[in-house]
Amino acid sequence: MKPPTSPVTLPPQPDPAVQETSFEPDTSPILTPARQDEENTPNYGTISNPPPASFPAPPPARALAPDLLRGLLMTFMALDNTSLMLRSWPHGTAIDGENDSAPVHEWNRPAAYIIRTLTHLCAPGFTFLLGMGVVYFGRSRTSRPPDRKWTNRQLGWHFLVRAVVLTVISTVMGLGISGGKVWFLNMVLFSLAVDYLLAGLTWMVVAKTERLLAFGMLKFLPLGKKDDVTEPLLPGPLPRLHGEEEMAPDVEIIRAADISWHIHNVFLAVGAVVMIWWNIWLSPTGGRCGADPTPKLPDSDWIKIWFYPIMDERVKSGFPPLAWMSFPVLGLLYGRIILARAWSAKAITLGNALAGLGFTLVFVFTRLFHFGNLSEGCLDMAEHQHGGDQYLASVKSFLYLTKYPPDVAFWAFTMAGNHLLLALFSALPPLFASKAFHVLLVYGTSALFFYIIHILMLGVLSFPIIALIGREVSDPFSKQPARGVDQLWGFFLTWGLLLAILYPLCRWYGGFKKAKGPDSVWRFF
Repeated sequence: MKPPTSPVTLPPQPDPAVQETSFEPDTSPILTPARQDEENTPNYGTISNPPPASFPAPPPARALAPDLLRGLLMTFMALDNTSLMLRSWPHGTAIDGENDSAPVHEWNRPAAYIIRTLTHLCAPGFTFLLGMGVVYFGRSRTSRPPDRKWTNRQLGWHFLVRAVVLTVISTVMGLGISGGKVWFLNMVLFSLAVDYLLAGLTWMVVAKTERLLAFGMLKFLPLGKKDDVTEPLLPGPLPRLHGEEEMAPDVEIIRAADISWHIHNVFLAVGAVVMIWWNIWLSPTGGRCGADPTPKLPDSDWIKIWFYPIMDERVKSGFPPLAWMSFPVLGLLYGRIILARAWSAKAITLGNALAGLGFTLVFVFTRLFHFGNLSEGCLDMAEHQHGGDQYLASVKSFLYLTKYPPDVAFWAFTMAGNHLLLALFSALPPLFASKAFHVLLVYGTSALFFYIIHILMLGVLSFPIIALIGREVSDPFSKQPARGVDQLWGFFLTWGLLLAILYPLCRWYGGFKKAKGPDSVWRFF
């Protein structure tokens, strides 16, 4: 039986503004007709050559779900930053909450709690899609014809340059926003930069070792019958390694490739779990309020910045890169699975739904059995004065999450939400989705451009809006009296106006970016 060769496709002429996605251009599962010659359906990292004529590659299809998810997350992110610029309310579901071992004595207002809970999906979703994009980008560049195929040096240089560009943008924006008072501001871009580089290097190592392990196993696998494998994930023979005298039978090659692929997927899955758990292990208090801090945190900000949030006078970093590394590793795993074969839309929808359910169960277990939380014994509101399980005292208590750094409960909750949204978007008919959610596609395919412009636009819009309808509020960070907009109608009016201004700008940029080559610097944005 041959692998499926009929994935869901869209009309061949998508909107020119809707292009490759993410903070990392050319990295999403979006294959446009103009690039069909170079974006054949990939197979098993770099283990195999493109399928031979007897296994024709399925026609490229534009997978809309990742773009739709990214576009939706961009609008959620704009909600969060709008509240900050307008000083609408404290930045969290609880006053002074969301930090490791931070005592919580007061919930935020209901609207703020709901909005903040939605925006929790953003950073995990961005970094997850970043890892997924690395797989698509690496696969597309290594599947080109020999004269245009990228070497490991080219790939490594690309990942490094991309990380440097994002870091420079983050630093310049920080200096501008703070008026030069903050030397290094990491709102999220520095974390994305480092995680992108590490995810890219991880993909390169996995692609290499997967190939070597597969060929190594050929010497030890017992011969199997030809009908043992009827629907291989990897069609076609493996290429000949230097020094190999004979090729093994196709069945043995396929079996070795399958085993190596699964072993590396298990390695990535275990790595993702370890990387989120080390936020618990490295916590000075073990995530328990009232516990004595031990061990002592590093003295240097330049050491702490990799694992711990920092809010010093000159260095402010809410997103330590290694504390968030689990999410792009999950994206690497997801991208490898998606590219293993031409899955049907129904299979992708079901897979995402099951993944969402699995993460939901993990989140529930963290609450019921008190593991993987950085907020143990920290909830101290009226509903917690009667004893009992703090997380079961109220719905707000159950959904309260620690984000700085992310704990296991945060990890499970946000990945459940992102997978369920992917399942929802994957279930939509492509033609309907591309028309009904066109605005999200435009936002999702110009993500870094959206991010930079929306910060600048909020800075411009906030002054006249606060002057017109603002009143005295408490600054979310300094806690000092200041003018702000805490009326819900004013908040949503500003947010809607921001998105309305960004739509034509992002649509223009999408068309501009399409006119550039696939390796153009403009695709950084």
